[in-house]
Amino acid sequence: MPSSQHNVRLLIVVFTIPLFSISAASVRNSASLRESGGNRALAFSPSSLSFGNIQMGSSQTRYETLTNPGNSTLTISQARITGAGFSLTGLSLPLTLNRGQSVTFGVILAPTVAGRISGGVSVVSNASNRNLTIALAGTSIPAGQLIPSATALNFGSVTVGTSKTLTVTLTAAKSSVTVSSATSTSAEFRLGGLSVPKTIAAGQNVSFTLTFTPQSSGTASGSISLISNAANTPTLETLVGLGTATGSHSVSLYWNPSSSAVAGYNLYRSAKPGGPYTKITPALAANTSYVDSSVQGGTTYYYVSTAVDPRGLESKYSNQLTVVVPSP
Repeated sequence: MPSSQHNVRLLIVVFTIPLFSISAASVRNSASLRESGGNRALAFSPSSLSFGNIQMGSSQTRYETLTNPGNSTLTISQARITGAGFSLTGLSLPLTLNRGQSVTFGVILAPTVAGRISGGVSVVSNASNRNLTIALAGTSIPAGQLIPSATALNFGSVTVGTSKTLTVTLTAAKSSVTVSSATSTSAEFRLGGLSVPKTIAAGQNVSFTLTFTPQSSGTASGSISLISNAANTPTLETLVGLGTATGSHSVSLYWNPSSSAVAGYNLYRSAKPGGPYTKITPALAANTSYVDSSVQGGTTYYYVSTAVDPRGLESKYSNQLTVVVPSP
């Protein structure tokens, strides 16, 4: 019996799995997606503002910069400030910052009360740090006082063509004072020895001179105005002097000493009986005599004197003395 044969055919099926390729364009698109969700924080510099010491009645400005360092557009919608005496300048809202853009604005401190002052600037935006706070601090100190050694100066009688100089001292009280200008209202009175601007530290003093150079016979008056950052600006110095011609008359005056302890005497003169009287001694007279060289011929004068005790208290007027100056 013939043997049977079996033919077996093997079918091999090969499956090909396609590979996906990533193109350069796909990589760029992916990078773009990552960038679009990148840094959206609003950067600021400095992180806080310190004003240091500032006098009441004055103001200082400090500056803050906000920057968009990311790749997305940021919008600043609000800015709120807290703290007595603080205010903003140079920031108009709403404000859009594109990539890399910055904005700089000012914070002003103008204190009205003394002491430590604190506050803050709150900036609201669509950044990830949407509520950004910048700390503010400063110390308000009392405004200084500019104290002159004398607020009125009488140069007495000065011959026309000559000069007389007196010295004045300025003291800064409470806080430092900066004198920015000094002006005279009369060409016959000249200020010297004070270069402005001049800063006087608290408790310290500087001296300057005032010179009277009469240009004609007769009474001359004027004032010196000192402008500063002191609370009592302007500080005024009133000035008076009498120009006399060579060879003019003079009156020698004598009076009895006070029975009490005195620092000196003042002498007053009037062209009318009973006053009003004008002081003619530029400083306290240490003795009981005085020569008035500022009189005019053919004029009648009325004199009184006072005594000043060591505390600075001045007595009442003495009895009136009448002097008739003869005509030239």
